[in-house]
Amino acid sequence: MESPRDVYSRLLEENQARMARGRALDRRLGWTKITVFLIAAVGAIALLHTPRRLPYAAIPALVFVALAVAHENLLRQQREQERVSQFYERGLARLDNRWAGTGEGGERFLDPAHPYARDLDIFGKGSLFELLCTAQTTAGEEMLAQWLLRAASPGEVRERHAAVLELNPQVQLRERLFVAGQHVRAGVHPEEVAAWGEETATLQQAWLPWGLGTMAALWIASLVWWFATGPWYPLVLMSLVNLGLGWRFRVPAAEIAEATEHAAGGLKVLAEVLAVLEQRRFTSERLRRLQAALGSGDIAPSRALRKLRRLVERLENRENLMVRVIDPLFFYTPLFARLAERWKRRYGPKIRGWLAAVGEFEALAALAGYAWEHPRQVLPEFVDEAPLFEAEDLKHPLLPESGAVGNDLTLGRELSLLLISGPNMAGKSTLLRGVGINAVLAQAGAPVRARRLRMSPLSVGASICVLDSLQGGVSRFYAEIRRLKLLSDLARGPVPLLFLLDELLSGTNSHDRLEGTRFVVGALVRKGAIGLVTTHDLALTAIPEALEGAGRNCHFEDSIEDGKLKFDYRLKPGVVRTSNALKLMQAVGLEVE
Repeated sequence: MESPRDVYSRLLEENQARMARGRALDRRLGWTKITVFLIAAVGAIALLHTPRRLPYAAIPALVFVALAVAHENLLRQQREQERVSQFYERGLARLDNRWAGTGEGGERFLDPAHPYARDLDIFGKGSLFELLCTAQTTAGEEMLAQWLLRAASPGEVRERHAAVLELNPQVQLRERLFVAGQHVRAGVHPEEVAAWGEETATLQQAWLPWGLGTMAALWIASLVWWFATGPWYPLVLMSLVNLGLGWRFRVPAAEIAEATEHAAGGLKVLAEVLAVLEQRRFTSERLRRLQAALGSGDIAPSRALRKLRRLVERLENRENLMVRVIDPLFFYTPLFARLAERWKRRYGPKIRGWLAAVGEFEALAALAGYAWEHPRQVLPEFVDEAPLFEAEDLKHPLLPESGAVGNDLTLGRELSLLLISGPNMAGKSTLLRGVGINAVLAQAGAPVRARRLRMSPLSVGASICVLDSLQGGVSRFYAEIRRLKLLSDLARGPVPLLFLLDELLSGTNSHDRLEGTRFVVGALVRKGAIGLVTTHDLALTAIPEALEGAGRNCHFEDSIEDGKLKFDYRLKPGVVRTSNALKLMQAVGLEVE
């Protein structure tokens, strides 16, 4: 069976071979067009002296037009093939751990007040979002971000699991989605486009199409009458009337045209992605419901959006010089603006649902792609026993496979707290982030990086990367205690809290730190929360003893081999007995006795 790397490499090579053949054909078509053009030009000049044979010059001209159309189609295929190569190159970059900073980091979704987004590297360069996100519409990016920020119920997660398993092997489906969204950065802005579709139409007068059409026909009749008989006053009268009507509708028609063009620019991408979703047959309940929602109208959404695109092309023609001359008399812009308003009245309220379907489909495809690229990862099991987080060989999902070390971990079943001590760089913070990110992945519907993970629904809260704010006049200590207040409030909620606290209250003196940590952790445990606390301060290792069996000490340790510090990143029971702070200071050149 081919590995994901083998599949990506093979399909990339096949596509590059097609691109090479296309470039060769591109050169041949280019030279052929030049040759046919020269033949047509020479033939036309030669036939000028025999006018009756001049129509024969149209033959090479028609051949040139056919070649130009074929050449344009070839260039379009080449652009799509370039996009296909990008898809597989990005996939190989993810497999080779070269992906950080090359994709969409989702920084716009980062809320500093969120209980874990910043602490667990959910967004930003090298983030979980960047690793997962292959969505090609803004709607898909927003849906994936929401899934990472808010835990789904176990029933919802199981439905996503079924959809992910169905989409998992469909590499070329994900390729099509990627190619369809080649203009995504100028693409769909969901709320803006949905709001446009729900606006009340302005040109709703029922008489408008036939009334303006009749006046345009009368103007043409007066023009013909003038040519045929000579009297000019009917033409002047009709011209004045039509100019007045055109002036009446000039501003609203122009505003409608501009708004429609702006909305349709993003909906073009949406139409292409919807076409991919409409054309597939699915078996999982989640995907079948998405398709059923799309098929509830009189025509498929992608066809409706293509109709809008054709209308927009007509509206764009109003900038043509000839159209601008006749527009005030023929009502070109008002008539097509009225058609656009009729389209919006008929299909506009459905755009929000289409966006939601596309967003969910792309988010599911992103999770399926992640699952396919990481076949060793497993889908989590959700249990009713709460709270529970039980993992075997759990690893940090953002670390390369060669550098990740797994650990077994159990929280719940009377054990609510693991207090982890250990020297610098031994892996304490990495373990906290690994636990948190895997919990987020699990409750988003994605596979987790573990041999096995059983868990109950949990609210995740972390204090790992708390920052001060010079502009806001907030110290790190004050920012940290505000975060602890947020976690305390979460612990009162209906879903048990999984708390992850790194070097708690390090911004105060040792006495206050010990008492404050004892109070905070004790209060969280009494509220039914479970979690991990890391520390360098060995005085804090007395806290588990006060929890009457609900807490336990664990540690990481280092060793010295050939004069160098070594870490095994394995979690061990008990309190650490080593320290490496002075060794690290000496290693960077500080003079320490």
